Parts: sequence; structure tokens; C-alpha cells
Amino acid sequence: MASGTTRGGLIAAAVTVVCAVTVLAAPGTAWAGPNPAPSASATPAPGTTPTAPAAPTAPTAPTAPAPSKDLQAVRAQLDTLYHDAAVATDAYNAAEEAAKKQSAALVELARKIVKGRERLAELKTRAGAAAAAQYRTGGLPDEAHLLLSDDPQEFLDGTGRVLQGQKATKGLLAELTQTQQDLEQYAKDASAQWQKLEANRKAKAKAQKRIEQQIAAAEELESQLEKQEKERLAQLEQEAARQAQTAWLDTGVLKGAQGKATTQGAKAVRFATAQMGKPYEWGAEGPTTFDCSGLTSQAWAHAGVPVPRTSQEQWKQLPHVAVEDMRPGDLIIYFKDASHVALYVGDGTIVHAPRPGRTVTLAGAGSMPILGVVRPGA
Repeated sequence: MASGTTRGGLIAAAVTVVCAVTVLAAPGTAWAGPNPAPSASATPAPGTTPTAPAAPTAPTAPTAPAPSKDLQAVRAQLDTLYHDAAVATDAYNAAEEAAKKQSAALVELARKIVKGRERLAELKTRAGAAAAAQYRTGGLPDEAHLLLSDDPQEFLDGTGRVLQGQKATKGLLAELTQTQQDLEQYAKDASAQWQKLEANRKAKAKAQKRIEQQIAAAEELESQLEKQEKERLAQLEQEAARQAQTAWLDTGVLKGAQGKATTQGAKAVRFATAQMGKPYEWGAEGPTTFDCSGLTSQAWAHAGVPVPRTSQEQWKQLPHVAVEDMRPGDLIIYFKDASHVALYVGDGTIVHAPRPGRTVTLAGAGSMPILGVVRPGA
């Protein structure tokens, strides 16, 4: 930033930055977000059992729905669509979180620039006054001041004051230089943050488009089913989840699990279970709607422990624990890409926000392929 920039111009520029940041960071419409259903292609973590396919019998009513094998194909397609939407939701949430931080950083930098320019103007005024004072008193050499002085002690005192003044002036000039350098760095930082903010804005828009496309495709597919087919499809989903849960429990993974919830973990469980029945909405963190990681992050925030916003970052940043050692309040991460998360409530049960069209509910912890378990507040 050029040193000759006027204070009024800087404030106008800073206000422009703050206003632009406010527009970009303003909350938009609440959107619905997905929770992946069990994926046939996902590989469970060691110690877990893959989801077993259901083998129902095709109905024989006069107005029979599609054969079960066709409905199985529909279910697999829906799983893929909602899973893809869940991945895009995580990308959207990550971009949203980054944009919030960058917006706050830009506002803070704008404030620093305004304060820095004010300080620079003050230092320049002081430096000018110091230079004028030195010019008035420092025009004659020391020998002349000694000859013209009636009191040698007064001369020595005056010399000390001059030296102190010179030292103060050097310090003033050093601070002025540092302030100018700080302003230049603030300007560079603001430019970099603005570029990141723009990149995340584009990433959010791209993720939003992908989410909406996948959800629309899933809803279109479901709309083509007759009532009996929809009922049969729901039965297939329930049967697949039941079989997966049974197979998971049969491994004995919970036989040695004796872990009890901590005080904070119990608070997180109480909060999450109190949200049961509330609709899933992608990108939502409550209080009336949630997506999967919105529910878990808010549950632990309610317990006084901040956790990352997305399921992928929860998996990356929080301490991992063995599945057999998990306790109520722990977070179970699902699928190889960590695209879904639920909160363990004990006895092989989770509470989670499933996907669009569903509500926050209880489910079997082994009903989806488990990637691993993480522990907030460990």
C-alpha cells in the first residue's frame, strides 16, 4: 500500500472490504443435506462385517410392484445418489467454515489497516515536529554553544537533552518504518484472504449444485415408484440394515465394551436424542433441522467441547479409539470416505440424521460400514 494514501481513502477502502465481506458471509437459505445409506461398495473397517444383501420375495398381488431384484437395483441407485450428495455436503460445509474464518480475518485486517494509517499519520506529525525542533537548536556546533553559554553546567544539561531527543527521534523513525511495513503486510494478507474467500465461495456454489442435482435425481427416481413399491423398498432398506446390524453384533465386537459415558459425553447424548424427529437438512446445524455432522458437532458444543464441523474433519482431527472400546458420546464415522457420522448412545445403538426426507432417529451402530470411532474431549 502506498504511503501517500489518504486516511479518508483508506477508511473508504476498509469499509468497502468490510461490506463486501458482510455480503459474502451473510447467511443464506437453509438447505437440506444427505446422509448416506449403506453402500454396497464400501469396505468396512477391520473388526466389522459388511452389509449382507437382503433376499426378499417378489409380491404376487394383481397390481404387483417391480420384482425385488429391480427394487434392489433402485435401492442401490438411491444409495449412490444420496451418498454422493453426502460427500458434496461435506465439501459445502468445509467451504462454509473456511469462508466464515476468512471473512472474520478480512474484517480484522480492515480494522488493523485503519488503525495503522491513523498511527502512521500521528507518527509523521511527531517526526516533523522533532525535525523542526532539531533544526532550531542544532544549527550551531557544540563549541559555539559552549562559548555562548554563561553556565557550562547548563550547556552539559542541554547536551544531554539533545542526546535524549536524538534517541527519541531515532525510535520514532523506527516505529514509523515498522508501521509502514505492517500496513504493507496487512494489505498483502487481505489480498490473500480475499482470494481464498472467493475460491471457497466458488467451491460452495459447486458443492451446492452437486447436492441439489443428486437429491433431485433421487427424488425423481422415488417418484416413479408406485405406493406398493415404495413400501417394499422401505422393507428392503430395513431388512438390509437389520441383517448388517445382526452380522456386526455376531462378531462379538461389543462383548467386552464396558465404557461409560463421561459427564460431557452424557450431555452430548442427551442433546442429540432430544433432537429426534427433527428433519434432515443439508448444511443445517439446528435448532430445527440438522445434517449428520451438524447434529454431532452441536451435540458436543452443547456439552462444552468444540469439534470440527464436518464428518471428514472429525475423523481427521479427533483422537481415534478402537470400536470395541467405544463408549456413549463417541462419534462413529461411516464409509471409506468418512462421509457420514453418528453419535453412539450405547448398547450398539446410534442417533443420527440419516438423509433427505428422513428425521433424526436411532439406528443400529453396525447398520452401515464403519470406518472407525473418534472421541471428542479425549
